[in-house]
Amino acid sequence: MKDVKGVFRNLEKMLEQASWFDHGWEIYNRGSYLQLYKENWCNHNQGGIHFETFIEGPQIKQKSFPVCMHAEEDCPSQSEFIRQFLEFEQERIVSWKGYKVLTSSYGICQRTLPLNFKNLEQRIFEEFNRLRTLEASIDQVLSNV
Repeated sequence: MKDVKGVFRNLEKMLEQASWFDHGWEIYNRGSYLQLYKENWCNHNQGGIHFETFIEGPQIKQKSFPVCMHAEEDCPSQSEFIRQFLEFEQERIVSWKGYKVLTSSYGICQRTLPLNFKNLEQRIFEEFNRLRTLEASIDQVLSNV
């Protein structure tokens, strides 16, 4: 079994070196769990709007893991934010390979990837790079709610 924490450390470095990263982006890395978010997304306690992935015991056992977007309890007007955001972006999200819109109280979308350590950091980086293109819509909806 490959060192998951090492994978997430490498992923964090890749994200920090991305050309778009220094414009208010933040990372919360807990070893085998990582969130990517903007400083204005009410995620200071990891309970706001963020992109997330994790590879822990159950994911290792299932040999798959999620990459997702959440708007949790610290998101202002949470249900209204999700409704308006999906009005803007649902069509684009479902057009992305493997992505589905979630119907939980805070889940917005998710893609489940096979847990194969070959190019793992690069594959997760590509998913976060795709999700971060939702930034303008997130900011727009946040300013509306």
